[in-house]
Amino acid sequence: MTKVVGIAIVRTGSELNEPIPITTANDLASFGYFQRQTVKEMITFLTKTFIKRTEPGQRQSVTHEGYIVHCYVRSDGLAGTVTTDAEYPARVAFVLLGQLLEEFTAENGDTWKTTETPESVSFPKIEEYLVKYQDPAAADKVTKIQKDLDETTQILHNTIDSVLERGVKLDSLVERSNDLSSQSKLFYKSAKKTNSCCVLS
Repeated sequence: MTKVVGIAIVRTGSELNEPIPITTANDLASFGYFQRQTVKEMITFLTKTFIKRTEPGQRQSVTHEGYIVHCYVRSDGLAGTVTTDAEYPARVAFVLLGQLLEEFTAENGDTWKTTETPESVSFPKIEEYLVKYQDPAAADKVTKIQKDLDETTQILHNTIDSVLERGVKLDSLVERSNDLSSQSKLFYKSAKKTNSCCVLS
């Protein structure tokens, strides 16, 4: 079943050390109760990691562990991510991001450019987008009419390794991250071991 797990609106800019997710929404009902905080932290970590490596004006989809983080950074520095399962159509995710960022700007103006605190901007419509776009087929009917993405838009599809700088491993970024609790870091390592035990060569 296709699913949107998380949406984030992010402030970026050369003056920032790290991108700042200023408002987020997550649907974690498919995860166990005790996993939800860890999954939320991992979504935030991946959002910041991939947005930092997405150039202004660029769209890219990065695959990691069966999920795809669709990233879009506007030329003004406002950015967004949609984290989905692997079957969710990239085109629908990018239409969602385009509409969401436009609506956010219409409602909030440029106030986001001075936001310093993560998840400090109230934008209830992000929850509506999370619900509305759970079914990409229904959302896709709307997107076909609106034609928000013209056919010339280039979307990059990358693996996590191609997004990270040469020699940088996700494991070392996880270890250094302040976004992840020690429990989340332990969960990441455990999940990685579990997944690697079953690889056939």
